[in-house]
Amino acid sequence: MSGASAEARNWKPSHNPWLIAVTVTVAAFMEILDTTIVNVSLPHIAGNLASSYDDATWALTAYLAANAIVLTISGWFGRVLGRKRYFMICIGMFTVCSFLCGIASNLPELIVFRLLQGFFGGGLQPNQQSIILDTFPPERRSGAFAITAVATIVAPVLGPTLGGWVTDTYSWRWVFFMNVPVGIGGLIAVAALVEDPPWARKQKASIDVVGLALITIGLGCLQVMMDRGEDDDWFGSPFICILALLAVAGILGAIGWMLTVKNPIVDLRVFADRNFAIGCLLIGGVGFTLYSSAVLVPQFAQQVIGYTALLAGLVLSPGGLGIILLIPFVNYGMKRIQPRYFIAFGFFLLGVALVVSANLTTQVSFYDLVIYRALQAGALGFLFVPISVVAYQTLPKEMNGDGSALFSMMRNVMGAIGISLSTALVTERTQIREAHMAHWMTPFHQPFVAYNNNTRALLERLGRPAGSIGPAVNNQIYQQFREQASVLAYNDAFLTFSLVCFALVPLCWLLAPRKAGG
Repeated sequence: MSGASAEARNWKPSHNPWLIAVTVTVAAFMEILDTTIVNVSLPHIAGNLASSYDDATWALTAYLAANAIVLTISGWFGRVLGRKRYFMICIGMFTVCSFLCGIASNLPELIVFRLLQGFFGGGLQPNQQSIILDTFPPERRSGAFAITAVATIVAPVLGPTLGGWVTDTYSWRWVFFMNVPVGIGGLIAVAALVEDPPWARKQKASIDVVGLALITIGLGCLQVMMDRGEDDDWFGSPFICILALLAVAGILGAIGWMLTVKNPIVDLRVFADRNFAIGCLLIGGVGFTLYSSAVLVPQFAQQVIGYTALLAGLVLSPGGLGIILLIPFVNYGMKRIQPRYFIAFGFFLLGVALVVSANLTTQVSFYDLVIYRALQAGALGFLFVPISVVAYQTLPKEMNGDGSALFSMMRNVMGAIGISLSTALVTERTQIREAHMAHWMTPFHQPFVAYNNNTRALLERLGRPAGSIGPAVNNQIYQQFREQASVLAYNDAFLTFSLVCFALVPLCWLLAPRKAGG
């Protein structure tokens, strides 16, 4: 056995593995939080920087597009620069860019700084995961992934609530400034605690320019298309059609190129491992349902019931707490029960929770919304840790870098698709419900006549001028018509996403079984 292979075989971290896991997870939590925390601040940003709300959304689009691209190629950056060095560069520059976003004096500056923030932030999630994979032996990874789940699942849920509170209490600029002390502390802790194993140190690697270009075009255009599609009327817009063509060409071209070239920028051979390939599909399903449901609930609360951004965010928060409390029990249970059983149960439970959530009305209470969201979040608690454990169960440690990058990319890209489809589905189903309900809006339908007469009588008792009563009655009926159609559309969306969850259950049986206690 050579000296290098002996070193790799005997390598262990010098510091406490759990301290390392918490340190790298805090950095990833900061970055994941930034994907959602800015959303509720956009109206304040637009007003303060003298721009429209539509223009201000480019600050989100720029961040997400850069983030999606770098997530995929972060393994290559880690090989070229050394994983620890690259991780520290990402933390340091993410912190600097956060400060620059906070002091931006106009919207173009903010968009550029957000683009850079997304570029450097994209390396944090996959590197955090690969560091944990190498720090812990396989039999202890489930506990470490429980810590990771706090960042991955709780951060997107906490983001809108925290962002609304910070913006209302201080200023939208503090949404970015709050990253600075966390980033500085994280940088110091990583420098002191984290070290690279022999297989993750700086290596000589050529630059796959073609692969990099194709990934940039494919994922960048896909992310912009998903983020801007609803505002630009989807495929009714030439801009969206061009983005769609470029996204398909870029992604298919990148796959073909990386499967044939000798030294690709991302090694797709990781998908030859069955557990990893199925795990990526399943974590994509988790990202899809996590982000789409996290959008639907507060969106319904704000647009239909009239909740403030902070109150709508508070609907999500108890669910995040439930995940934190549930994950230790799932982790303990995996020592005795195969993880694929937990995953199948989790998707089934999430499907049932979404069916239960499809009972919204205009009179739904805050308590009911919290219960609906808590049921959804509880199901997610059965998914993330078991999927993460199974996905890397048989993957060679030398492939942890590319594996973590692709695993994180699948979750985030599918999450972006879920957000876009949830918004588009509500819009489409609202129109369909309106068309279906319109034939009841007739003098020949007794409930419509009764509602019309009652509204007219109420306005007369309130002393409204006779000439304004007719238009006021029509306006009131139309508002009720729109509101009821919207409620039914949200119920339809929940039912649609529940079918996705049920469809993922059979995939769980394709995972290779793992012995209890393994």
